Amino acid sequence: MEITTIKEFYKEVFGGACPVMDDFLDENNSNDIGHFNVFNIRDLYKTCTAKPTMPYNRRTYYKISLIKGKNKVEYADKVIDIEQYAILFATPKIPYKYTPVDTEQSGHFCVFTKDFITKSNSGLLIDEIPIFNSNSDFIYQINEEQAQDFELIFSKMHSEISSDYAFKYDLLRNYVIELIHYGQKLKPIASSKNSINAATRISTLFIELIERQFPIESQTQVLQLRTAKDYADTLQVHVNHLNKTLKEFTGKTTTEIISSRIIQEAKMLLRQTNWNISEIAYSLGFEEVAHFSNFFKKQTETSPLTYREKLFEIYK
Repeated sequence: MEITTIKEFYKEVFGGACPVMDDFLDENNSNDIGHFNVFNIRDLYKTCTAKPTMPYNRRTYYKISLIKGKNKVEYADKVIDIEQYAILFATPKIPYKYTPVDTEQSGHFCVFTKDFITKSNSGLLIDEIPIFNSNSDFIYQINEEQAQDFELIFSKMHSEISSDYAFKYDLLRNYVIELIHYGQKLKPIASSKNSINAATRISTLFIELIERQFPIESQTQVLQLRTAKDYADTLQVHVNHLNKTLKEFTGKTTTEIISSRIIQEAKMLLRQTNWNISEIAYSLGFEEVAHFSNFFKKQTETSPLTYREKLFEIYK
C-alpha cells in the first residue's frame, strides 16, 4: 500500500521550495523517538507558499493546533465555524477539511507520530486517549485567556526544539501531554449539521477510507475497517445515516460497496500472488479461512481455490 508519510504530506501542502521546512523534512529526529515538530502559523505563511486550505487527505500523524482567526472545519456531516480562538486535536482516524475564512491567521501547531507519544513514561496509549478517539469532538472553543495559556506551552516548544539539550524530546513530549490534558477539560464547539454538502462529503470520505486500505501488498498488512459500523464510527455518523446516504448516491448499501471492494482485492491477490488462501483471508480481515471462503463463494458463486485453479488453467 502506498502510504503518505508526514514528509510527503507537508511537501504537498507547503510545496518543496520552503526554507522553513528544511529541519522538518530532515528525518533525523525520527530515529528511536518518533517524529515531532512545531510551527508558528504566521511565520510559516510569510516564508512559505503555503496553501491556506487543508484538503481532505490521508494523515498519518497527529496534530494539535492553536487557532487564531476565522476558520471553517468540515468532517463527516458536521461543519464547525471558528470565530476567534480554538484548539484542534487532529488524528489519522478522522479525515477533515480545514479552510481559513479570512487572511488574518495566526497561532501554532505541532505534529507528531504515534511512536513519539509511545516513548513517554507516562503510560499513555494515544489510541486510548479520549481526545483522540474516533468518536471525539476534536475542536474546542477557547477564550483569550485560555489561548494565552496554550500559547505559553507552544512558546516553550519553540524554544526547546531549537536548543541543544540532550533530552529535549523528552521535555517536548511532556509539553504535548500537557496540551492533551488541558484540551480534555474543554467544551467542544457546537457543530451545524445537515449542510447542503454534508451528504456529498460523507460519500466522498467513505470512498477515500476504503481506498486507503488498498492494495494489500504484504502478508502483515491487515484490513482494519471491515464492516459498515467500522466506517460509520470512523466518520462519526450513525450507521443507518451512512447507509441511507450511500444508497441515495450510489444505489448500493454500505455493506454491498465494502463487499465488492474486498472481493476485487481478493481476486487480485489470488491472481497475482502465491499466498495461500489462509494468508489472503487473514490480510483481508477474516479470522477464519472458512469465513473467507464462504464470503467469496457467496459473492462469486465459486470458492477461492477453484477461482485460482481456473486461472492457472487459463494461463497454461
